[in-house]
Amino acid sequence: MKHELSYTVEEVANLLKVSKLTVYDLIKKGKIPAFKVGRQMRISAADIDLLINPQKKALGTQSPPSAAFESPTQTTNTKRKIIISGQDMVLDILGRHLERTGKYQALRSHEGSLNSLLAMYKGECDIVSLHMFDGDTEEYNVPFVRKILIGFPYTVINLVSRKAGLMVQKGNPYQLHHWNDLTKESIRLINREKGSGARILLEEQLRVNKIDSSAIKGYQTEETSHLSVASCISSGQADVGIGIEKAAKLVGLDFVPLIMERYDLVVINNQQNEELVKLLTKTLQTASFKEEIQSLSDYDTSQTGEVIFESPYVGSK
Repeated sequence: MKHELSYTVEEVANLLKVSKLTVYDLIKKGKIPAFKVGRQMRISAADIDLLINPQKKALGTQSPPSAAFESPTQTTNTKRKIIISGQDMVLDILGRHLERTGKYQALRSHEGSLNSLLAMYKGECDIVSLHMFDGDTEEYNVPFVRKILIGFPYTVINLVSRKAGLMVQKGNPYQLHHWNDLTKESIRLINREKGSGARILLEEQLRVNKIDSSAIKGYQTEETSHLSVASCISSGQADVGIGIEKAAKLVGLDFVPLIMERYDLVVINNQQNEELVKLLTKTLQTASFKEEIQSLSDYDTSQTGEVIFESPYVGSK
């Protein structure tokens, strides 16, 4: 088979100077053909060139389309492409389970909680995962969804619960046990990017506990995933970061649990998503899905598939 140059979603986003969510939205709408290599979505260079220079199509000079790389089932099926946004590996498992129904093709975006929710408001995501702590109500996710998805009916469904807290070096040499310990003079924090669930948790805990962020060394230094934060701590670039137990264990760090966070999914309630919401809820409640999550350890599935909040669909939006 002839080898053609292709790009990842992230590379295409950089080329076009747009967000990865915009690229996923273009794929979902069929404006950019895409194909899978293993679990990775790729886009032909010829199709990107055609997108940038549409006049080539009229002149008949375009390169062979990316469909040449796809299997017959990929080019002839009528599966609906859905974008699942969030970073936890559990979402990859969810995508596979939804694809097994034969009705959906799951595309993955790895944006943080707030950016994902804003993308949903703009119609760029189908399923969004959230772990956003509200310090005033001590509730997860629903207070933020109410403020951002204004005018939209939606369903909030629990995916898993998991422990969040401090990821620290092996043996916890600085004896970090509380939010206040982050202000110790010798401690270097590695933070998450603004809008991520971990960053929101830290910001809310600092506000509630009246801790000045300027007293925390490294507060402005950011990474964009739990594993990236854990890797910085493991390599000695930082002493502590906010994250989840699973990421700490994967990198060989110690973990100080400070809160059990609810990791939920949000779907807009409309006519197009009626079947999706039902299938999503049913999938989450199956024994096979829960058993696969439990096999990973460090996830609580006692509420998995439970509808946390639902506002009824009363018309088109």
